Amino acid sequence: MEKRSGKELRELFLKFFESKGCKRYKSFSLVPDDPTLLFTIAGMVPFKPYFLGLKTPEMTRATTAQKCVRTNDIENVGRTARHHTFFEMLGNFSFGDYFKKEIIPWAWEFLTEWVGLDPNRLYATVYLDDDEAYNIWHEVVGLPKERIFRLGEDDNFWAAGPVGPCGPCSEIIYDQGEEYSCGKPTCTVGCDCDRYLEIWNLVFMQYNRDKDGNLTPLPKKNIDTGMGLERLASVVQNVPNDFETDLFRPIMEEACKLVHVKYGEDKKKDMAVKVIADHTRAAAFMIADGILPQNDGQGYVLRRIIRRSVRYGRLLGIEKPFLTKLLPSVRASVGDIYTELTEHSATIEQILSTEEERFGKTLAQGTELLDAELAKLANGEVLNGRVAFELYDTFGFPYELTEEICNEHNVTIDKNDFLAALEEQRARARASSKQTKGVISKTVYTELADKTKTTNFVGYTENECEARVVAIIKDGQTVQEATGDCEIVLDKTPFYAEKGGQVGDTGVITAEGLEIKVTNTAYPASGLCAHKGTVKTGTVKVGEVVKASIYVERRAEIRRHHTATHLLQEALTRVLGPHVRQAGSLVTPTFLRFDFNHFAPLTAEQTSEVEQIVYEHVLKAEPVTTEIMSLEDAKKTKARALFDEKYGDTVRVVTAGFDYSCELCGGTHVTNTGEVGLVSIIKEEGIGSGVRRITAVCGKAAQLLIQRSAVAMSFVTSALGTSTDDICDRITEMLEEKRLLENYNKELKIKAALGDILGKIKPVENAKGVDLIIEKFEDISPDMLLIISDRIRQKFPSSIVFLAAVAKENNSAILVAATSEEIAKTGASAGKLLKESALAMGGKGGGRPTSAQGGAKDASKLDEGFAKAREVFKEMMA
Repeated sequence: MEKRSGKELRELFLKFFESKGCKRYKSFSLVPDDPTLLFTIAGMVPFKPYFLGLKTPEMTRATTAQKCVRTNDIENVGRTARHHTFFEMLGNFSFGDYFKKEIIPWAWEFLTEWVGLDPNRLYATVYLDDDEAYNIWHEVVGLPKERIFRLGEDDNFWAAGPVGPCGPCSEIIYDQGEEYSCGKPTCTVGCDCDRYLEIWNLVFMQYNRDKDGNLTPLPKKNIDTGMGLERLASVVQNVPNDFETDLFRPIMEEACKLVHVKYGEDKKKDMAVKVIADHTRAAAFMIADGILPQNDGQGYVLRRIIRRSVRYGRLLGIEKPFLTKLLPSVRASVGDIYTELTEHSATIEQILSTEEERFGKTLAQGTELLDAELAKLANGEVLNGRVAFELYDTFGFPYELTEEICNEHNVTIDKNDFLAALEEQRARARASSKQTKGVISKTVYTELADKTKTTNFVGYTENECEARVVAIIKDGQTVQEATGDCEIVLDKTPFYAEKGGQVGDTGVITAEGLEIKVTNTAYPASGLCAHKGTVKTGTVKVGEVVKASIYVERRAEIRRHHTATHLLQEALTRVLGPHVRQAGSLVTPTFLRFDFNHFAPLTAEQTSEVEQIVYEHVLKAEPVTTEIMSLEDAKKTKARALFDEKYGDTVRVVTAGFDYSCELCGGTHVTNTGEVGLVSIIKEEGIGSGVRRITAVCGKAAQLLIQRSAVAMSFVTSALGTSTDDICDRITEMLEEKRLLENYNKELKIKAALGDILGKIKPVENAKGVDLIIEKFEDISPDMLLIISDRIRQKFPSSIVFLAAVAKENNSAILVAATSEEIAKTGASAGKLLKESALAMGGKGGGRPTSAQGGAKDASKLDEGFAKAREVFKEMMA
């Protein structure tokens, strides 16, 4: 068997199935067109509509090397030989074309003749009663009976869901040799050890399962196969696990260089390096497909794996940001087939750097949380396992790290609680990513989209046109005629349907005796343009010839705002750097929103510069042109693409201002930049980690903004008795006056609260030279109570202060305790004192040894709390 790289094996597989008449497709995005799945988790996911009969395929044979992400077993990455978050699935598919008698011999041919695996090491499994597959393996391929295993539904039957297409499958197994065996006499195919390795699964989709579980043969049988590239590479390269293939080794070697360790000398360090390599690779691909770190959904998974990488880097001693240093080896390991890693390299680097920096702060917060929880516990006590899970899940602390810190404080962790919380999270992850749960149902829209031709959009050049009604939808059903609210599908339309951030057009559809007011236009299914509206006059009928007219002035304002987003993106790139990429947008007649990748708020100077650059091109009234070309030709022009958009083979390239801005865009635009008018940025804000948002107006909306601003400015200058030139200085003076008055007022409140108390305060207890001060106040805010605590400690520097503020309104109590670092070092703890005192009152609280806060709903038990404080003080100082 010739030793081949992962890149060579990928190309070999695709070429083989091209020779069998399959169309090669580039890998689809990790973000699936499937609301039931968080990520593309298998090669068949992009083809699911064909398997489920929702769409008619454009071809009957296909092959891909598909990018996939699975995270339901993320904690096993690095611990086992085969678990990954990101992996490549080699697949070939048949939509009612070839079936078992073709694919089984082809699979054998590829593995034994093209790859060169030893036929004597290959086994096959088939479904219990799948005699057809069994006979092909034995009689056609020639595989001995003793190397064919019949297994049950759990192992050899695949289903798209509880109902729908399903069928038996056949797995191809490779015997890695006795050195991989568990050593048990019963070790054979199906054993959990690594000797008999599944390398390829052939799924035969031949039945439809109804709600009662009955299986009916499908009129067109399908094939779906999947083989992990990493797993195949480990066999061909004769290495014990996927991580030691050339798909991971370069990344791991670079990571080892950063920490000056040698792979293979320490299992714990090896595991950390594996996690870093796997997660960095996954993060790079996820960002390249438009996923950004967020607190939920896909972004949450991305944030989690980045943080896990950083945490394992910390365990290896890497204290500075390091993930971006691994990106060249990530690109080198997968080869040049994934051009998105290079095209979006600046964005990937910027987001990884930002997230690493952000996690540094989060790490500090997690440490603070753990410190606060440990302060509540005495030596030998147990930390709630769900606290450990929160640190693991939210802050990225590996369990081992939390355990190590707890051991330093002589505290153990309730591991059963931790594992219970972890299993709950695993169940949620499996529910969101398990392929068998991914069911897409037919809807009235998907059926129409498959039956009708794509609506011909003429709105780039026409504001109205004659069209024919091809379908009417009312109350979720297709009807032949309708009145009132309904949705109209036309054979052609000037109405732009909401897409790419641009809102849908509104207008009217008319005919003799018919008027429909269109309130929105959208794509409820791929290629199906639906005009949502209300029949005001008459009855609309299928087959009727109508006149479709958009509201021209509204469209004109949308065009201005859409072109303005293009000008803004180019200006932002020039001012902030090449990492800036669009992360989303909203284009309306009255304003625009533009989301982009950047790590910090724009300064006033940067905002002004962006506006100035845009306005320079508006004043030049430069042409805005469009050109239809192939996607490959568009890439050669360096045209920008919407970060997470999925494009076809043919695209529309919009150029504004003599190549100033060049983007792939299907939206509507002005004919020259002068039509945009003044562009004014009215707001700039952060909406997520490394994502900023600009809200701006142009055209008539900008004119109205200037008029309103002028009126407001006139009022303010008049009210303040100053001029426009001096208004900033005057406001600054007033804010300073306000600050001084607020501080003065706060000081008065403190004096009023303390009154003569400072002179009368006396310790209630004293031990070893340390005083215990206990006082009660009424209607004092938490901030004020903290300030008073500091004032008392200034008078009694060697003390523990315990204060309560009672609210007259509901008779609740706010509690504060504090002491100095020096006293805390003796073993005294403000956190422990407050926690136990609050519990005695039926309340709760805690904190660090030097400071703590809490509260109780019933202040009538304050005496019990004070008594407990004295008791705890005596115990601590004993």
